[in-house]
Amino acid sequence: MEANSVPGEGADPTQARYVKSYAMRRAYREPVQHPPAVQNVGSVIDIHCHAHEGQQDALDLAKYASQSGMSGILFKTIVGGNRPAEALSKVREPLQRWCDEEGIAPIKTWVGWQVAHGSDAISVEDTAENLVDGVAAIWMPIFNSVNTLTKIGPGTRGPIPEEEARKIGYTVIDEHGRLLPDVRDIIHLVADRGVALSFAHGTHEELHAMAEEVEKIGFEHAFVDHPFSPFVDLTVDEMKDFAQAGIWLNFTYDELSPLLGVDPARMYDAIRAVGPEHFTLSSDAGEPLFPNSVECMRLIRGYMRAFGLTEEEIQLVSEINPAKAIGV
Repeated sequence: MEANSVPGEGADPTQARYVKSYAMRRAYREPVQHPPAVQNVGSVIDIHCHAHEGQQDALDLAKYASQSGMSGILFKTIVGGNRPAEALSKVREPLQRWCDEEGIAPIKTWVGWQVAHGSDAISVEDTAENLVDGVAAIWMPIFNSVNTLTKIGPGTRGPIPEEEARKIGYTVIDEHGRLLPDVRDIIHLVADRGVALSFAHGTHEELHAMAEEVEKIGFEHAFVDHPFSPFVDLTVDEMKDFAQAGIWLNFTYDELSPLLGVDPARMYDAIRAVGPEHFTLSSDAGEPLFPNSVECMRLIRGYMRAFGLTEEEIQLVSEINPAKAIGV
């Protein structure tokens, strides 16, 4: 490359990326930050947040989010996850007391349930019990899905063969690609309750099977988590198919983090191509290698704003759509 040339189309992707990113970072401005509270998070609702063992503390995070003016957090995981609704009540009460003392409004908090969490089966009964308890969202199998086990394995072991993964993990379809009866019943149960449903770490075949059922019954609160993650890995055309079926696409800060390294320009381009009306933004944060979820929401909003979403579109994908997705 000549000394004065500028990398662009056809150049090394890393070079092309940094040229574009430097233009964005030099041009982008937002209100000055005044720690400890985070400015410029608006009335954000984070619909994918982690606070289980070894993650960020749910109560302290809720206080921080309240200080920063957020509207709500849906905890995908929380300490005491075998009875998540009960665990959340131990956050809500002290949060309300603290906010009363501080003279600020508390964020709204919700919690989800993971199908096949702490059990040896995909259980309609366990799901129903947690819905009665008051969970606001249901996630299909995640860390113990066959797809996850073949991609990263159990624990820190690394990927395992599919034959072995099927002995210890879960799938939502049978050998013919049809939804398992219990999975279909869970989808209908969730739809009847009007709470949200995440397709979690399903394979493309699993995602499409769930999407077909969701579209058939006209359910409006299903979403595909982290479409660019290695677990899901959708193309823009595939995202359009899910959007057409009425299914939300939930981008996360995790995808943008150094651990996954998705180019924020690629995320913006996908939102622009499919349409902001089909997307939500969330943190998928909690691990010590990530910023806290409030800061993650500021960052992902900032990236998308810097690359081209308007202020109205930022509000749509991080405030209005998340509320619609989880039915609040």
